[in-house]
Amino acid sequence: MNDKLRRVQPGDTLTLHFAVRINGGAEVDSSFGAAPITLTLGDGTLTPNLEQWLMGIAPGERHVFQLDPWQAFGEHNPELVQALPLSDFPSDEPPRADSVVEFSLPNGSTLAGRILALTDTHASVDFNHLLAGLPIEFEVEIVEICRQPGD
Repeated sequence: MNDKLRRVQPGDTLTLHFAVRINGGAEVDSSFGAAPITLTLGDGTLTPNLEQWLMGIAPGERHVFQLDPWQAFGEHNPELVQALPLSDFPSDEPPRADSVVEFSLPNGSTLAGRILALTDTHASVDFNHLLAGLPIEFEVEIVEICRQPGD
């Protein structure tokens, strides 16, 4: 099949450029101006919400998507803001307000949280994605579909 006729499908391995920007604001991440990245859809490099916007795009196409929070990184969930005792933090690195800390989970994975505020005994930590609740501009250019499932 002619590669130019192929379009992105679930499970594809792609080489692409991308940019994530806060609508009307700063660029958060971008590969434009640098080497493109290669990823396999579903490998966790991009969130499933962002991956869905790649479906059906052909190599050489460039698109810009204006996404509401629920279409990108989700709405901000107040239940994911928790008060943790300062004893949960390493004693050699006390928490600082507005810093991001990675927590190890029992299953071996990690979870990042942003410290919102500190008291003498607790830290208020927001475990929402850093871009949750924000409208996002997602720009993508598919350079190549390297492999499709079954290739």
